[in-house]
Amino acid sequence: MASETATRTGVQTGTNLVPWQAGVVGGIAGGIVFGVMMTMQMTPVIESAIPAMYGLEGGLAGWIVHVSHGAILGVVFAALLVAAKKPDVGLATGAGAGVAYGIVVWAILAVVVMPIWLSAVGFGMAPEVPNVSTQSLVGHVVYGLVLGVAYVALSR
Repeated sequence: MASETATRTGVQTGTNLVPWQAGVVGGIAGGIVFGVMMTMQMTPVIESAIPAMYGLEGGLAGWIVHVSHGAILGVVFAALLVAAKKPDVGLATGAGAGVAYGIVVWAILAVVVMPIWLSAVGFGMAPEVPNVSTQSLVGHVVYGLVLGVAYVALSR
């Protein structure tokens, strides 16, 4: 005698990444988009300044460092949302939070930290502090927007 039991299993159709994973992927996506913008508009930054922060040279090194920074900053973005008890935000909130985060990252890291760091490692073309650049601001806003939207899409 055989008996059969029907069992229904759950089917997941979304990616449903945990917050830090969505932050990494969103940060990489934002870093790539911003990197393309930099390559087209601020080539010396991605080919010389960014790799010089680590004693490296060349566009490939600049791209690797830049996208790595994007991934790390994406994890920080996700951690901030989790700390604020808002890991599951909607698209508009995620996009807005991403844009705000991009502006803060720009104000701290690009305007202040990067020029100090470049001076400290002896980079001859280190900008003055504060290093206020509209192109850099726009790039960081786009980074944040892509990060926020990707985070929401991937964490659902």
